[in-house]
Amino acid sequence: MRLTLGGGGTDLPSYYSKFGGFVVTSSLDKYIYVVVKERFEEDVRVSYSITEIVRDVNNIRHPSVREALKLLGIEKHLEVVSIADVPSRAGLGSSGSFTVGLVHALHAFKGENPSKLKIAEEACHIEMDLLKEPCGKQDQYIAAFGGFKCLWIGKDGKVKVEDLKISDESIRELESNLSFFYTGIIRDSYKVLSEQQKCIQTAEEALEAMHKIKEIGFKARRALEKGDLAEWARLQHEHWMAKRGTASSMTTSIIDKWYKLGIKNGAIGGKLMGAGGGGFLMFYTEGNKNRVRRAMAEEGLREVKFSFSREGSKIIINI
Repeated sequence: MRLTLGGGGTDLPSYYSKFGGFVVTSSLDKYIYVVVKERFEEDVRVSYSITEIVRDVNNIRHPSVREALKLLGIEKHLEVVSIADVPSRAGLGSSGSFTVGLVHALHAFKGENPSKLKIAEEACHIEMDLLKEPCGKQDQYIAAFGGFKCLWIGKDGKVKVEDLKISDESIRELESNLSFFYTGIIRDSYKVLSEQQKCIQTAEEALEAMHKIKEIGFKARRALEKGDLAEWARLQHEHWMAKRGTASSMTTSIIDKWYKLGIKNGAIGGKLMGAGGGGFLMFYTEGNKNRVRRAMAEEGLREVKFSFSREGSKIIINI
């Protein structure tokens, strides 16, 4: 899974195809596990929140699994099982993470060892080109590469991946000062992202907000590389205020109430993670986080601990 650190949303094709995108992002220690196994029976079995058993891969209802099997030319004698550490549709990039893990596992099943770039590109191709999902490129690339990365997205969709030059001390300080709270609101990112992309193309205010988000992304990179984490936190607040203006479904009155409560109780900045509309609220607090914790607990929000991961998608076991 991933946490966006700056520039989130500029990886959407409605924006980068005209202006180019820039995202600072990081991988988290929450995972989607994908098991791919040869099946004795000729049919294909896919198990996630439901279980499918089909004779023809074209009849698989799970869109990413169907298109990945077709892309890699696997048609029978296969079992695919997925397990996630956190719920889907929670703002952590689970769809892109799943597709990356699936592509990686299927290549390993075929005895292949693709590059991180190939895995990311194939995952993007499945979601964006074949399935026409209204997603960006950040989730697939950070799931494949891992660590702390800057993604430069050209107008042609080509992605240049650079390491974020952040110190170990700053990483430890981020992990100490960040808090994550699960809102319990499961939102359809498809609807939020579809509206956001439409607004970017048709509304001047939304486009100006995206330009501001991109500039905040550059500032966030500088703040992180300098180790000025309080400035980075303030930029997260600016980012969230700008992002709220890119789509009406980005937030709700109850989410706004919770966010204001976090700031009132000592957080320097924060945001709703992912596309918006629900999922996890993130706050950055220097010093004692207990006031924020108590305030969120009183509202019924569950705190979840996240740490950063330096690794991208990997094969844990290959028998």
